[in-house]
Amino acid sequence: MWVIAHGIVGRADLPIPEALFGAAAAAVLVVSFLALAAGWSRPRLEDPPERPLFRLPMVADVLLGAAGVAVFAATVYAGLEGTTSQQDNLAPTMVYVGFWVGIPFASLLLGDVFRLLSPWRAIGRAVGGVAGRLGGGTAPEPLPYPDRLGHWPAAAGLLAFAICELCWAAGREPRTLAVLMLVYLAIQLVGMSLYGVEAWTRRADAFGVWFSLVAMLSPLARRADGRLALRPPVAGATALVAVPGTIALLVTSIGSTAFDGAKQGPLFAGVVPEVQRALADTGLSLGRALELAFAAGLLVSIALVAAVWWLGMEGMPRAPLRLRRAELARRFAHTLVPIAVAYVVAHYFSLLAYGGQDLWRLANDPLGDGSDLFGGAGARIDYSVVSATGIWYVQVGALVAGHVAALVLAHDRALTVYGSARAASRSQFVMLAMMVAFTSLGLWLLSAALNG
Repeated sequence: MWVIAHGIVGRADLPIPEALFGAAAAAVLVVSFLALAAGWSRPRLEDPPERPLFRLPMVADVLLGAAGVAVFAATVYAGLEGTTSQQDNLAPTMVYVGFWVGIPFASLLLGDVFRLLSPWRAIGRAVGGVAGRLGGGTAPEPLPYPDRLGHWPAAAGLLAFAICELCWAAGREPRTLAVLMLVYLAIQLVGMSLYGVEAWTRRADAFGVWFSLVAMLSPLARRADGRLALRPPVAGATALVAVPGTIALLVTSIGSTAFDGAKQGPLFAGVVPEVQRALADTGLSLGRALELAFAAGLLVSIALVAAVWWLGMEGMPRAPLRLRRAELARRFAHTLVPIAVAYVVAHYFSLLAYGGQDLWRLANDPLGDGSDLFGGAGARIDYSVVSATGIWYVQVGALVAGHVAALVLAHDRALTVYGSARAASRSQFVMLAMMVAFTSLGLWLLSAALNG
């Protein structure tokens, strides 16, 4: 299964060379930029309209939280007690496909679903409720969450997960994965007990923060009063209030996804063996040397994405605004959200389309011991549900749509920041180059996988 986890299955039959797709994508971005400069002269997304729908009942919140706890417990149990085969144990596929890939896709369509499903949030709220009743409502107030920490704990958690997924071989073994899940749960429970459930999960929970950022692009939102509402797609990203670590988290997401594609391409195929041999010469085993080589490649990939973002911010005039670069970057941090999501959709669509099907088989036999709980243990992956060519078109469409959305968000925010359509358009020239660079990088990674 892990052979198909991060790439296209089969070769796509494309009507034109991949290079022409890149040229067309760049042209779409340029045309979009010109259209924005000519016809978008006032901010339209800073306060997007919402159409109220209905209030989600409390029982749904409780039931979904209980479902999240049940799935978490079943996954941990399968990892600890089931077969050590990654392909036949529920834990690896549930974590790296159902959770890591499935939740962002669901969030993009349905809003912040993980907030309802989060097992540690559900446990934290339940424990807090019970403690409050037993203590007669005299439970001590949580500590104020330090502003200087911001999203840095979440960014660190996302980087640690990327290392486990992409660099550390043991991170995909069922039992190791189950132990890591319990460690993460313990960290979340301690954090929530100190700073409160909501404050901690909104700032420090790597997955809660990342999935909530993805959900900002969804047309479905849950308001503070619990009522669901419809809004224009993508517009929700303007509500992002960047805090310390927000940009680092988004850059880590883009850089780790880019690395996952690049490590299977010709660039890393030529470099990694050399780094591995150099590290092995210091006395490390070949396996550990390869893991460190991958970790170094991951950090380099993230650093390159950060450099592109820094250049984009450096190219925007700051003198008339009297803003520090960091403050300007935070005002435009929301433009990174559609780029990060575009990379996720493009890179993981094939994994969800094929590997996601395997969850039914594994749910029937979670321990890999020959069980058939619901009569579906004999299910097989149907590779005909979407062709390799179809996957390619989805991937290209996602990249282009994501970067056009980022351009729209950047232009709309520039109108607010710079005060005039002309100044806003001039400020976005380097941003346009940055978007073209991100799109070109994504298409190059996809074409490398296509021809791999």
